[in-house]
This record gives sequence, structure tokens and C-alpha cells, in this order.
Amino acid sequence: MMEVIIFPLVFILSLLFSLYGTPIARNAGVKFGIVDKPDGVLKTHKEPIPYLGGLSIYLSFLISLSLVFEFNRETLGILFGGSIIATLGLIDDIGKLSPRIKIIGEFLAVYILIKSGIYIKLWFIPEYLSIPLTFLWMIGIINALNLIDVMDGLSAGVAFVASSIFFIIAIITENPSVAIISMALSGACLGFLNYNYNPASIFMGDSGSLFLGFILSSISIMLDYTKLNKFGFIAPLFVLWIPIFETAYLFFTRLSKGLSPFKGSRDHTSMRLRALYNLSVRKTVGFFYLLSFLSGIAGILNILFSFYFSLSSFLILIIFSAFAWIILGKAKV
Repeated sequence: MMEVIIFPLVFILSLLFSLYGTPIARNAGVKFGIVDKPDGVLKTHKEPIPYLGGLSIYLSFLISLSLVFEFNRETLGILFGGSIIATLGLIDDIGKLSPRIKIIGEFLAVYILIKSGIYIKLWFIPEYLSIPLTFLWMIGIINALNLIDVMDGLSAGVAFVASSIFFIIAIITENPSVAIISMALSGACLGFLNYNYNPASIFMGDSGSLFLGFILSSISIMLDYTKLNKFGFIAPLFVLWIPIFETAYLFFTRLSKGLSPFKGSRDHTSMRLRALYNLSVRKTVGFFYLLSFLSGIAGILNILFSFYFSLSSFLILIIFSAFAWIILGKAKV
């Protein structure tokens, strides 16, 4: 009964902290000059916009959990690793870190997570392969949330949908720890979206997007998707399909043209979609919210039904992704 009360409580606390803390972070960003200045090419906002939204998301998440949750070994691993990631992103927002330093920091955060007992555990994968697979998954998702953060409200909104879906899966699979963590993240994202939705008055910066990626990838491997369907382990691919597709698309298209996959440009999927159909920022972001929600629902259904449903839904996802890949390639960016 207590857990039923904690779920909405941690969500409301995180939401309120985020609603209250984000304007403070915005004012601090302006005061100390931690702002994103428009350049007329990639950054087309009219005025400098403060970067410190990620700090508000991180603190809202941390404080709300601290007030209602009894920390165990796994939760401490998430919080320590998440703190490293948030700090890393904040330093990059204020100064600029080299890609090598950032990736070393990310590996350290994931190592701490694995040391706390959180790593991919699947019935068909031996442990000596689980560890490197965990590193690959975690590093990929951490940076994937960073890659989609190119439009007002996009990364925070997709993270809100994904964390809400993980909450539902946690309830179905009877994992109260992940349910509470998911609600804390959902509340922090929703409160931040009040200020980040177009036209944004604050950005989350790398401290926010990298932190969101770390928490989402962490909770995604804490859940047991195979209680009802042995092949339900593909559910996270559906829940996090938007950032996964973005990462795959950017890497392959840029490398095929001899370009660096890490260099900023206007070839992101959201920018391509907007260019193709002359959409507003709000309509473009709203469309990605819808896709994230639908793919998330498919993820939930994957843990509830049979192998044949999992196989069919995965094939449909692959076909849809292929069509999206072809259509987006027609955009002039």
C-alpha cells in the first residue's frame, strides 16, 4: 500500500522541484553567462538562451528520490553514476570537454553502475558477453539522448514518454524500485518542459541530455521483460526507438559521406522532417512524441504476448524504420 502512495508522491515532488528550480537555473545561467548564443546556422534562436536546465532536472530527480526512497546498492550505483554524467555534462556546457574525456567519464559512470550489480542479464547471453554489451548499450543511449536534443522540448519530451512507459512496465513486472525511479525522472522532465517547450526559455545542455540517457539506459536493463514472454527482451528497443533510430541514421549517413558523426549539422531526423513537410517546431516535436508513445505501447505489448507477436512487431518496426530512412534521405539540409 505504501508503494502505491510513493509513486504519485515522488512524481509530484520531482515535478514541483523542477517547476521551481528551472527558473532559478535559468537566471543563474544568464547571470554567469552560461548561455547558448545563436550563430544563424545551427543555432537559429533569436537571443542567447541559458544552458543550465540539466542541473534542474538532475537536482529535482535526486532530491525527490532522497526524500521518499530507501537507497539500496543498485540505486546508489545509479545515483553515483548519474552524478558523474551530470557533472561531466555541466563542465562541457560551461567550458568544453574533448570527446575523449567525455567518453572516459561515461565509461567510468557505466563501470560504477555495473559494479553495483546493474548489467544486462538475458537467458541466452553468458556473463562474459553481458558486460561489454552493457557498456555498448549504455554508452549508445547516453549519447543518443544528446543527439536528439536539437529542437525545443524534443529530448525532454521523449524522455518523459519513455520513463512513463518504463514505469508501466515496472508495475507489470512488479519492480517497485524502477517504478519509483521512473516517476522521479518523469516529474523532472515534465516540470522542465514547461520552460523548454517551444519557444524555449532554457536549454538542458549536455548535463541534462547525457543524464537523461544514463538514467533511461540504466532502468531499461533493470527490468525483467521475460516473465510472460521469453522474447520480451526486445521491449527497450521499442521504448527507446526514437533516440536509437536517430543515432543509427546520423552515424551511417555521415560516415557514408566521409563526415564526422560527432560534428554538429542540420541533418538530424527532426530537422529533416521539418524541412520535408514545412512543419513548425511544435508540430515536428509533437509528431516525435506520438511516435515515441506508439513505439512505447508496442514495447509494453511485447512483454505481454507471445514470441510470434514479438517477431511480427519487430519486423514491422524494421520495415517502418527502412521507409523512414528512405523518406528522410530526400530532405535538403
